[in-house]
Amino acid sequence: MAQPVSAFQAAYICIEVLIALVSVPGNILVIWAVKMNQALRDATFCFIVSLAVADVAVGALVIPLAIIIDIGPQTEFYSCLMVACPVLILTESSILALLAIAVDRYLRVKIPVRYKTVVTPRRAAVAIACCWIVSLLVGLTPMFGWNNLSEVRRTQEPNGSQAPFVIKCRFETVISMEYMVYFNFFVWVLPPLLLMLLIYLEVFNLIRRQLSKKVSSGAGDPQKYYGKELKIAKSLALVLFLFALSWLPLHVLNCITLFCPSCQTPHILTSIAIFLTHGNSAMNPIVYAFRIKKFRTAFLHIWNQYFCCKSNKSGSPEAQQGD
Repeated sequence: MAQPVSAFQAAYICIEVLIALVSVPGNILVIWAVKMNQALRDATFCFIVSLAVADVAVGALVIPLAIIIDIGPQTEFYSCLMVACPVLILTESSILALLAIAVDRYLRVKIPVRYKTVVTPRRAAVAIACCWIVSLLVGLTPMFGWNNLSEVRRTQEPNGSQAPFVIKCRFETVISMEYMVYFNFFVWVLPPLLLMLLIYLEVFNLIRRQLSKKVSSGAGDPQKYYGKELKIAKSLALVLFLFALSWLPLHVLNCITLFCPSCQTPHILTSIAIFLTHGNSAMNPIVYAFRIKKFRTAFLHIWNQYFCCKSNKSGSPEAQQGD
């Protein structure tokens, strides 16, 4: 019986490593593109960088920790909790970055004339800092006491009166399902996703209204502006859709675990849901490359300058700004 489990673990580790090998370089490329290209330095792309940082951390930190948890080493309770919490922090950071992006796109089409005076670089930086602070507070809540320590105490006898609890480190062993469902999902995942859905619906409604108005009046430049905003909004809405598609299955499984304790969730189903959550970090650079011309131009410039045609180093990324 041990052999099939070992084979499954080997397959799990290989898939996780493959996801990390795609996610880390892809999102570093996103950060690199924004750093090099002046055309990618407005508020929206700053929030995209925050999202990319979280995705790099998923590949470089969360996936190795997930592999450790899958192996299930014997650790002290709070050591295991420290291994489990980073994924909660980074998930919330991604959600809040997506929410900030959605609000930013809304302001771009709602108040295009006053946008640059309202969304300043300083305010964008403050918003990003707030997103990460909130993410830390939400993700570290289990460390503050909302965890399964009391359940572990009831099921295990300590070796001595002062001895720490040594457990087989599993996510569900240390993280409370009440926290995951009632607090993490029902408060910090589902409401922001629904709010973003409403924001993007309003963005598309505003853009289509403006395009219809400008087309009928024959105004060319505003039509070009809103046409470009529509393309970018569609791309960013796709990023949001892929995030929801990747994360909701795991949260649904958590709900089943909490509300139906007798229901047995197949281990392979849980693993697939975990792969989806980690794989989401590798999807965004692909979406940017295929859907947003500014990113595609910057990616090609980096490739040509640093990896392919090094003789072309005289070209500047700012000269290739694209729409």
